[in-house]
Parts: sequence; structure tokens; C-alpha cells
Amino acid sequence: MERYFTNRRHHDLRQRVHEFAECHVRPRIAEMEASRTVSRDLSRLIARQGWIGATIDESYGGMAAGHLAKTIIIEELSRVSGAMGAMVQASQLGVAKIIHYGNEIQKKTWLPRIAAGECLPTIAVTEPQSGGHVLGMESIAVRDGDTYLLNGRKVFVGNSHVGDLHGVVVRTGPGSKGLSAFLVEADTPGCYLAEQQPAMGLHGFSFGELRFDDCRVPAANLLGEEGQGLSVAYSSSVLYGRANLAAVSLGIHQAILDETTAFCIERERYGKPLGELGSIKLKLGQMQSRLMTARLAAYHAVHLLDLGLPCDAELMNAKLLNVEYALDSARNAMEIHAACGLYTDRPIERYLRDAFHIFAPAGTSDIQLLRLGELAMGTAKGQWSERLADLVQLEPAGQPA
Repeated sequence: MERYFTNRRHHDLRQRVHEFAECHVRPRIAEMEASRTVSRDLSRLIARQGWIGATIDESYGGMAAGHLAKTIIIEELSRVSGAMGAMVQASQLGVAKIIHYGNEIQKKTWLPRIAAGECLPTIAVTEPQSGGHVLGMESIAVRDGDTYLLNGRKVFVGNSHVGDLHGVVVRTGPGSKGLSAFLVEADTPGCYLAEQQPAMGLHGFSFGELRFDDCRVPAANLLGEEGQGLSVAYSSSVLYGRANLAAVSLGIHQAILDETTAFCIERERYGKPLGELGSIKLKLGQMQSRLMTARLAAYHAVHLLDLGLPCDAELMNAKLLNVEYALDSARNAMEIHAACGLYTDRPIERYLRDAFHIFAPAGTSDIQLLRLGELAMGTAKGQWSERLADLVQLEPAGQPA
């Protein structure tokens, strides 16, 4: 199935990321789990590989490799560490806003630095009181000459504690046309970073709080025009967020199956490998089937995205299936491991914790189902994948490159 979507360059890329993850990421997992804080050094090391620039055009120093390549990068990192896969996926949200809404000066200023791993971007939309209701946000920006003054709070900001450039969506007026987006450098006076709070999983990754107290931002840092903030938020979430989170779930799912099959081979019951028991083999079969279906959904969605074809529904479905199937397989894996799965000397409980972190971002499963239901009823609104079709065009799937 994979060969239908991928070519030799995808295969070579997967091998490079796989080897890097095994050599440089896996040895640091114990430290990240013990400290439960952001891994700044490893995040920077990964960024310097150039992978954050997967969808950045070559004219800005990027890979121009497309969304399928980006999915493979995130998947392979997540197979070893969901935290580092999440780090790359969150950075990609910050890339999206500049690619689609940045002016030429902003692109020339920031995209080469991002592609080189010298700058990690974020996007800050969610607020404590409004949550996923973007139009309910209360943070504001007020024009003051050639600058804007930003005030408010943003929470669940991916890469909050390693980010260098925050894409902040705030109110500049009432209603849906009253949101605007700004590029805010992390060291800007008035931009404060709250202390990182311990979380259930994704240890090594940060998704924290930013506070703005009369934070003065140049008007030149406005992304697009005033009133385009909602488009910045939604396009990043729909086109990049859902695909990226599907990729994180896919990598974790692969790790769950790999670890569980290895356990079933090494552990014996009744004089033969555990995996020979009919009840266990059935669970392994379910896990294998889910993984195959989840990968097909993810690759198909980003393949369409790379071709510039309408694919909002496919992206929703990819996020839905990958998250739900990974969680289902994590539960099966814990059942197979039984008491052994409860100890931290095996990674299976880490995979379960990490998988739960992917449920809410870019819309919970209920949100994906709601939107797919609207599609079925014929009441769905316009597609972001049609509006923003300036994507990398790749060679036909499966052809050598």
C-alpha cells in the first residue's frame, strides 16, 4: 500500500529519520521521562536536520518535499518519541501561517531561518475561557501608531518553551472579521512565558501558556491583513494540524504494535510463545488491521493535499481514525501486557499516555464526526484545501525520483 503513495525519495527520507531517531532520540527518552520537562537541546538538534522545512519552498531554503514527506518525518520520530514527533508537528503549524499569509518580506526574513533550524515557530490561538471556540477569544491588539499593543493569555501553545517566533491570533475588532494574526518574537518585551506544568505524557515536549502585557509589536508583523486571523487559525489547524496529528498518532501506533508483537514472541505461556494463543492472536490481528487502515487514511489525505485537490474531509477522517485506532490498540496492548504493562521499564504505558495527548488538538473526535456529518448532509462550508492550493506539486505517486 505504501508504495502506491511514495517514491524513492520518500523511502530514503524515512531511512534517514529512522536512523536519526534510533541514534539520537531513543537514548534520551529515559531522561525526558524522568525530568518531565521540555528537551531544548534535542528539539534544536532535530530542527537543524532541516525537517521543519519539509513544505517550505527551495527558494527560501526549504526541502519543498510536500506533506507526505512531512508525514513520514513526523511518523518516524513519533515511533520512537511521541514528544519529538509532537515538537515537529507543532512547528509545522507555525510554518503554515507564514507560507500562506506572510508577505514577501516576512517570508524572506523567517522561512530560511526556520528551514535551517535556527528558528522554531509556534501558533498561539487557544485561550483559557474559550478553549476550542476560536471566536470566543478575548485577547486584544490595539493599533498605536506604527505598532500594536497586545494584551491577553494563550494556553496549550505547542513548543511554548522552545519557540522563537509566536504566531498570535487576537481580537482587533468584533465578530468573525475582528481577529488578526501577528508574528511575535519570543524575547519581545511584554511577552511572558509561564512556568511549564507537568503533564500526563509527551515528556520532552511543551504546550504551555503565553501572556501578553502591553506587548508592543510592529505593524509590519501583522500576518496578512486585519481581519484575517480566523483564516490563519483555521487554515493552520485544518491543512497542517489534522495531518500532522494523524502522523504523530500513526508513529505511536506503529510503536505499540512493534512493542506488543516483540513481547508476544519473547513471553511464553503453556510452553509456547504468548502470540500463539488464539485470543492474543486475535488482538494482534485487530491492531494490525487498524494500523493498516489508519496509515492508508493518513497517506491518502496528504497525497491529495500535495496534489492541491480538495481533501478537508479526508484530513478530518485521517485525524479521527488515527487517534481513535491508536487509542484502541494501546488498550489492547495494555491488556496483552497485563501487569507487565504497568511498569515503566517497558514503554507501552508511555505510548498510551502519549496517545491521549493527540485527542483534543485540531478538534476532538466528536468535532471531526460533526464536520463529517455536515458533509453527509450537504451543509459543509467551503474547503480550506481548495482556498489554499499553493502546495508543492510532486511526481506521480510511486514513480522513482
